[in-house]
Amino acid sequence: MKSRTGFTLVEIMIVVAIVSLLATLAVSSVLRARHNANEMAAVAACRTIVTACQTFYANTIPHTYPTGLPDLVLPLANPPYIDSVLASGTKQGYVFTYAFIDAESFTLNADPNNLGKTGTRHFYVNESGIIRVNSNAQAGLADPAVE
Repeated sequence: MKSRTGFTLVEIMIVVAIVSLLATLAVSSVLRARHNANEMAAVAACRTIVTACQTFYANTIPHTYPTGLPDLVLPLANPPYIDSVLASGTKQGYVFTYAFIDAESFTLNADPNNLGKTGTRHFYVNESGIIRVNSNAQAGLADPAVE
């Protein structure tokens, strides 16, 4: 009588199923972490832009906010208030839309570049510096503040 060594087909199929399940859980966790990181980076970028706009306002006589994000980088601003990537209006999966209202006010919207993949929340901030959030549509002045 011969002794057989090795694994049966059923044992191999069970191991493959378990490995597939663990891989699925790991990938979804990594994607969710990336999604959350993009949203937190968008909030940080909004704060950076507001600070840059306030500094621009304080350093400009007569006082005025910048007419666009490119006003906050070289060659118009020396030294630059923000980096050139953020001044382009897109960073880490979010699109930043700056609107100059008048010398005393502006608005900034941050919306996911690919809704559901790079982020699900939309952000809004104006010269007050209060960042507002909306999960369903573009954020505005009536939306609640980010906590």
